Amino acid sequence: MTDRAPQDLPRSPGDRLLPAEPESFPLLPARTALIVVDMQNAYASREGYLDKAGFDLSGTRSVIGNVQKVVACARLLGITVVWFQNGWDPEGIEAGGPGSPNYWKSNALRLMRERPALEGTLLAKGGWDYALVPEMQPAPGDLLIQKPRYGGFNGTPLEMMLRARGIRDLLFCGVATNVCVESTLREAFHREFWPVLVEDACWQGGPRHVHDATVFNVRTFFGWVTTTAALSDLAAA
Repeated sequence: MTDRAPQDLPRSPGDRLLPAEPESFPLLPARTALIVVDMQNAYASREGYLDKAGFDLSGTRSVIGNVQKVVACARLLGITVVWFQNGWDPEGIEAGGPGSPNYWKSNALRLMRERPALEGTLLAKGGWDYALVPEMQPAPGDLLIQKPRYGGFNGTPLEMMLRARGIRDLLFCGVATNVCVESTLREAFHREFWPVLVEDACWQGGPRHVHDATVFNVRTFFGWVTTTAALSDLAAA
């Protein structure tokens, strides 16, 4: 926690105050999108990429439930819902090859090199690993963004699609808190979007303290932090 005092953020007619840290956030649904990050079998299901790579998935079931609640709240409030899917073509052309740092730092790509039987399966478009978990299905009018890197703005039409809809404020949930969620949230901040992290609707890649570090970073440097319950209360009011 920081010791800075809450401040009053600029208000607009029709906005609603969402309880958040370090101060309440004025939420105007018409200018807001919910970014649902990579709720794919790869990241949230047993036998998916993260599970095969040895990451802890013990909290993903509760996070799936919270993401479902957050999506339902967004729909009640009239907030645009944006779904991300992370991965590449089965041949890995979009992954970059040895000349790309992504080739060396992506754990999925490294795991496929170490275990050739997995080649072309992890995060491969059209495969089970790449698919959204069964509980996460886009509705008509939602946006679906396929992204080849951690950040959702990199190599995608995301910014164009948001600006065309007059969207300024972004709610974030999904996996992994410290990788694709934080990467996209930082990108959003640097593009003059206003980011709000729904922290209990996220799960990390790695030990729990890396989730906590992202929450600290967002609350202190990049945006605001709220909870599923706070958003649910706002939607029900």
